[in-house]
Amino acid sequence: MSFFLLCLALPALAQRTNIPLGFGEELNFRVHYGFINAGEATIRVADNYYNINDKYCYRMEVFGRSTGAFERVLRIRDTWASYMDTSAFLPQKAFRNIEEGKYRQRDETFFDYDQKIARIEEADEKTKVVNLGLGRVMDMVSGYAYLRFISYDKLKINDTIKVSGMHEDKIYKMKIVYRGKARVKTKFGKVYAHVISPVMPENKLFDGENSIRVWLSDDGNKIPLKIQADMFVGAVEVDLKGYKNLRFPTTLKASGEED
Repeated sequence: MSFFLLCLALPALAQRTNIPLGFGEELNFRVHYGFINAGEATIRVADNYYNINDKYCYRMEVFGRSTGAFERVLRIRDTWASYMDTSAFLPQKAFRNIEEGKYRQRDETFFDYDQKIARIEEADEKTKVVNLGLGRVMDMVSGYAYLRFISYDKLKINDTIKVSGMHEDKIYKMKIVYRGKARVKTKFGKVYAHVISPVMPENKLFDGENSIRVWLSDDGNKIPLKIQADMFVGAVEVDLKGYKNLRFPTTLKASGEED
């Protein structure tokens, strides 16, 4: 039965040529405070579809780990994943496995859009139910993927993108401001990129509502090239250091030579 459904689904999927995700796509990042390496992160798209809730889904995983001197202060080994359906690109299932110092958290989230709820099953067998309400609600990973589907060329500077995100058992209404195009220095040369900035609520980590800036490649892939975050403990940067299996041609120079 699954094979039959896949045969029916493939022609429709093949027509969606604007999808920025490619099977086997992998992005590697360096996390640092100034010249001090603090960690590494990898975002990976699986090589095939997964069937969740009778829907064909992409599986996207995010891996994060501490490195260098920072590793001796706080050992981090985090894994996040989301299964997003190929039609509406809504998360059907998500999971996370958090290891930060002595802290541990493992849970799975199952989305039920008929009931408009998300069921979070934790490793200690506790279950939480979250009311999704109306509209799109993204987990952390699918929220990142959603930002790559936006047609930034159709936006004007200071246009606002609204996203409902779920973290743990809370739903947050996020606003993301489009800052226009800017040239950014990367390992792969200086290139033009779309700049977006989420409006941060008052919190104890980030210094101001415009404290985070994200540069996305100005091509069909719209991959993150750089992230800057102004935190109360100092500025943190995340830089793309490697990529493979992108869906579309990229504006990045493989040689890394600057203009």
